[in-house]
Amino acid sequence: MARDSWAYREVAVESVVDARTGRLRIRPVPGQAYATSLRVQCARALRDPEQYPAGTRFLLSAKLTDRQGGAPFLYAWHGDPVDVMSAARLKRFLAERKRLRI
Repeated sequence: MARDSWAYREVAVESVVDARTGRLRIRPVPGQAYATSLRVQCARALRDPEQYPAGTRFLLSAKLTDRQGGAPFLYAWHGDPVDVMSAARLKRFLAERKRLRI
């Protein structure tokens, strides 16, 4: 079964150290439509501190979903290529997608 490409959106995420476990976790970058507390399910390689240290930012193609009525989370397919974002590129990305209030 093919992925529904219309359901996926570009989302900037970053790796941060989880205070409870001490391991890296992935969360949405602040300034987007998604809360930073929202879970992100993606490739384990993004959480490998030897490959990508804490604070590394990525661009993912993700969709908002839930599992049979559970808590919502962002899902990114594990086979997508890894796209590391520089600070300047992240700034441009957030500026282009800034949600303006009327």
